[in-house]
Amino acid sequence: MAIDYALAGYRVASRATRQDWQDEGLPSADLVSASGCVVDLLAAGPHGWDDWFGGSESAEQARIQANRAGLHVLGVGIASRDIPALSADMAEGGWKAAGGLPERLARREPVPAGRLLGFELVGYDCGIWHTWTCLGGLVRDVGHATGVRPGRWGLIQDERQARRAADWLTASKLGDPKVFLWVAAMLVAVPCATERARSE
Repeated sequence: MAIDYALAGYRVASRATRQDWQDEGLPSADLVSASGCVVDLLAAGPHGWDDWFGGSESAEQARIQANRAGLHVLGVGIASRDIPALSADMAEGGWKAAGGLPERLARREPVPAGRLLGFELVGYDCGIWHTWTCLGGLVRDVGHATGVRPGRWGLIQDERQARRAADWLTASKLGDPKVFLWVAAMLVAVPCATERARSE
């Protein structure tokens, strides 16, 4: 049965090369992530504290204005059944700002059309979104325990495997003290305006 995902928002991100401190099980280049721990993210606002864009148009405009090669727009979705626990975890972790990500998740808007890249294990910690690839050894530990390993772009390609890995990682408490709750975020490559125009 297909799992329903709600839009968390958009990230304008670079691609990354695996660093020495990251697990060797990851591809050496072209890593995709929604986490600022491993990729560069553009800020959505003038103050630089929020890197979640509310719309694909504003994300695409920021990508163009940055005038940097290698940036792409990601749509990020969270499974609807994970939203209550994730929202509580964000509130407990200090997310006090009104609007933005918590309100988008509460509205349960659909994830945008685009090319599904895969699923990334992410968790919230005091304003930072960690990924399983940024905390040393987690990729290896998840692989040993569940058999789930990153594939293309360093993402998990199978949704059920990603959810199983997130559940195991949460139960294992290996992300403590940084992350207590892990979820499998859906990452979608959002086509730019010219690509959308060509397809219409």
